[in-house]
Amino acid sequence: MRCKFIFTDTPISMDDIDLELDEMELVAAAAGFYYYSCLTKQPSRGLSPRRCEFMTEVLNGHDDFCQEMLRMDKHVFHKLCDILRQRALLRDTSGVMIEEQLAIFLNIVGQNERNRVIQERFQHSGETISRHFNNVLKAIKSLSREVLQPPQLTTPPEIHNNARFYPYFKDCIGVIDGMNIPAHVPAKDQSRFRNKKGILSQNVLAACTFDLQFIFIYPGWEGSVTDSRVLRAVLDDPDQNFPQIPQGKYYLVDKGYLNTEGFIAPFLGVRYQHYEFRGANQLPRNAKELFNHRHCFMRSAILRSFDVLKTRFPILKLAPQYSFQIQRDIVIAACVLHNFIRHEERNDWIFNGVGGSPVEEMSDIDELPDVPMLSSIEGQVALSLRDSIAASMWDDFLTKWDEW
Repeated sequence: MRCKFIFTDTPISMDDIDLELDEMELVAAAAGFYYYSCLTKQPSRGLSPRRCEFMTEVLNGHDDFCQEMLRMDKHVFHKLCDILRQRALLRDTSGVMIEEQLAIFLNIVGQNERNRVIQERFQHSGETISRHFNNVLKAIKSLSREVLQPPQLTTPPEIHNNARFYPYFKDCIGVIDGMNIPAHVPAKDQSRFRNKKGILSQNVLAACTFDLQFIFIYPGWEGSVTDSRVLRAVLDDPDQNFPQIPQGKYYLVDKGYLNTEGFIAPFLGVRYQHYEFRGANQLPRNAKELFNHRHCFMRSAILRSFDVLKTRFPILKLAPQYSFQIQRDIVIAACVLHNFIRHEERNDWIFNGVGGSPVEEMSDIDELPDVPMLSSIEGQVALSLRDSIAASMWDDFLTKWDEW
């Protein structure tokens, strides 16, 4: 510290001298404190070696640990990081690389961990964790148009290569159903978000292929709204960008929807669920039962997709304490990651865990279509199509008992 001496002819009083000394003492004290702080300052939380150790352990450790922490294989994780970096959807910061930003997000949605736990694991402040979570959520959501693609118009191999389904369902391009996700909503909105079981939830309309990839996802509907109403609203709103259904093609839907053009539902009042075809009543007794049995097996593709999605991202099983908009975006981001993993790793352990077996689903007594979607003429066309499929299937079944 340098002292500055001022020479003047003006007389200086004792009070002035005391004032000058007080000011100099304050400056000296401030300088001393700054010097002491520089000597004793601890490394910042963002530069903690523990954080680096955790990421090193995840990326260089055993594959099982990486899968558990990141919910995907290492090469899939690195591929996603490369895409986010190359497209400038995320950027490295001085304290947090893109790999760690993505890992923070995946730990939250894949482990359903609280912010406090993630702070300790990655050695960052709560504000840093929240900021990177939101940045990654936005980046992954931005990939939805690219990753959630319309289905191919050719017959899916899962149908073409199976004698029980081909040629009967050769024009089927996917499956549509609703999924209930627990929701956290303000008290004033809770009555609208209670589903028929009294649980606060958001209704999510989804369409998927038989390869278990999502085609379309629309979250955020009140839990009290029926699946058929959600579908009608989506079809009536061109801004939702529901994939155009080509002439002659259709999706499979459950009994909560009307059987109409573009959407083939099972026969009502006829055995449908797999558990209804067990024991002494194992074999179908007529064309409608055979149709329903095979329809149920094929429609289970979307149930298996939901199962994989919720198994990989347990945050979807509970109502996270985020704004409702963030809750909606989490569903979209989870579906984007679901498709990305399916495309990059065919032997993903969670997809393999569900295999090709149908997922059992208990019937709900009030699960009936309540909103007509299209004209009665188009409905008659769909009814005729369903009847012709069932009749053709039944005729072949009577001569090929080994293929039911």
